[in-house]
Amino acid sequence: MAPLYDPVPVTLLTGFLGSGKTTLLNDILADPRMAGTAVIVNEFGSVPIDHDLVRTGTEGYFRTTTGCICCTATSDIRVSLHELHEARLVGDIPPVARVIIETTGLADPAPIINSLIPGGAPAMGLRDHIVARQFYLSGVVTAFDAIAGRATLDAFMEGWKQLAFADHIVLTKTDLAGAEPLAYTVRGLNPAAVIHDRHDPGFRLEDLIGDRPYSTQDKAEDVPGWLAMDTLGLHGGHTHDPNRHGDAVEAIGLDHDMPLDPGSLTAFLQLVTSNAGSGLLRLKGLFAVADDPARPVVAHAVQHRLYPLQRLDRWPTEDRRTRVVLIGRNMPAKPIRALFAAVAPRPAKTQRRSA
Repeated sequence: MAPLYDPVPVTLLTGFLGSGKTTLLNDILADPRMAGTAVIVNEFGSVPIDHDLVRTGTEGYFRTTTGCICCTATSDIRVSLHELHEARLVGDIPPVARVIIETTGLADPAPIINSLIPGGAPAMGLRDHIVARQFYLSGVVTAFDAIAGRATLDAFMEGWKQLAFADHIVLTKTDLAGAEPLAYTVRGLNPAAVIHDRHDPGFRLEDLIGDRPYSTQDKAEDVPGWLAMDTLGLHGGHTHDPNRHGDAVEAIGLDHDMPLDPGSLTAFLQLVTSNAGSGLLRLKGLFAVADDPARPVVAHAVQHRLYPLQRLDRWPTEDRRTRVVLIGRNMPAKPIRALFAAVAPRPAKTQRRSA
């Protein structure tokens, strides 16, 4: 007879593009008190980057999916949790104390939450019933960018919903922009949430992870309505192209097999991020660079703000290709691809020797 397990709590980690979710997740995974954490990461676009930026170690359970989680949340999340359940049954992974699901920054939380709470999305078979018995949603944590957060709320309903569903809201980048005015704004949107300043000396990661079942009773009045609309399929469908979200937001994925010249890399990043009107929302990339191909460069940008480049000690996997994803609204895709092609080195042509 298969061993029985107590239900495992699941924390949903959300927040808009560039809000610092992956950094927060890495900090949680590095904490010894968070041992036994399984991770599921969803990425937007067909060229995955985030899975190489999450430091999960080698013994835990980690799964990544690509595409728009708004469209595929119910199936992807339940499939991943069922695979996790089976892996621990046969002993392929160590015991699991908790699961953290990191969503793409464009995710509407409603479909994901509906796939994890009683009375949400209906079970489609035995797999879903097993997941409902073995896992439960214990909380929603939303990272909120102190620099770009207000602009996000003005432009994207997803940003509002990510805050409204949250049990905990973590204000990020407050070392650059401060926290007090932003905390006041956020508290007005979700008075019931616990608000944390990521850079406050008293901030504790363990406070974000709970084990009580998630409840909508103390949330804003809109939250139950959003969940009901999603269950009825009234949340506003959109294209299922894995590189598109709605009519205007898309992901441009670029990759290359050969290391880039350091100067060419810098020029490319500065050009694609310097135009504030280009529609860029997020850039993240892992680059092979000719001056030290064994140590990849990590690049991050939020809108037109390019953050300092970082160098990893080694490649996180055997895949050593340069790969970068740009996410934005109505971006000039052809010029961006042409610029990347111009800076990416081409293989040297072999010349025929004359007789």
